[in-house]
Amino acid sequence: MTMNLRNMHSEKDVAGRRLLHLFLVFATVMAVFMPQKADAQRSKPVYQTDFSSKDFVDTAAPMIWIDAHMLYQFPVGHLRTMFKNNFAVGPGFTFKSKSNWTIGFHLDYMFSANLRDPNFFNGTLANDDGVVIDMNGLVSRGGIRAEGRYWTVQAEVGKIIPVDRWKNSGIWLRLGAGYFSHRLRLDDYSKQYPQLDNDYAKGYDRRSGGFVLNQFVGYHFVRKNRMLNFTVGLEFQEMWTKPNRNYIFFEGPTADMPAKFSGLIGLRAGWNIPLYEQKTTTTFYYR
Repeated sequence: MTMNLRNMHSEKDVAGRRLLHLFLVFATVMAVFMPQKADAQRSKPVYQTDFSSKDFVDTAAPMIWIDAHMLYQFPVGHLRTMFKNNFAVGPGFTFKSKSNWTIGFHLDYMFSANLRDPNFFNGTLANDDGVVIDMNGLVSRGGIRAEGRYWTVQAEVGKIIPVDRWKNSGIWLRLGAGYFSHRLRLDDYSKQYPQLDNDYAKGYDRRSGGFVLNQFVGYHFVRKNRMLNFTVGLEFQEMWTKPNRNYIFFEGPTADMPAKFSGLIGLRAGWNIPLYEQKTTTTFYYR
């Protein structure tokens, strides 16, 4: 009887130790693998497709776009002595890096800059009293239109600073430099003014050109809807120009004329057309 009890206790001890060993092994396995499984569950990606959701955060990505822009500009300095406010239009090309640095080029063609001084041509095309005589010896009844025309080509570097969850949009700061040219366009609609025939018109157009600096501060707007990409802002230009003609009527030879300072303050708005955007996937994680 005693032997049987001892054997029973011995078998129970062995079974208990085995169960304890199994429990410890199971607990160890759980301790090792459960945190990793939990981490895997927390890091399981959820791909966001609702871009309008307030929880969506855009990802800055390399982009290339062209733009069509328009400006309304206010002249200062030498240009202001001749011309009133003007419009400008043109194309542009921009590359944006993943870190939101930009490199771009743009061309502006400016027009509708009317003469500020109605007596501007007195002493040249007109006499001192402002009277223009046509080729028939008669007093002009009109037929000449004078308008300021400019163009500029510039290269720029800039930085887009995001201000919300849309990381490709934000405040856009740019600095640029290039070449600026302006002239006075004279149209002889009646063809009655020999003063404007052939090369004679070059003595009146005051064509000048020179170095230009550019600064821009505005907002660049980009969304998944490609029709809603635009830029608006304020632009400043400073240029130093010299005559491109050898002779200007009434002023004389231009060889020794110094460069003249001018400026333009403009309101710029442009519509951007994306050509390339590196595809990025925004991933969210459970917490």
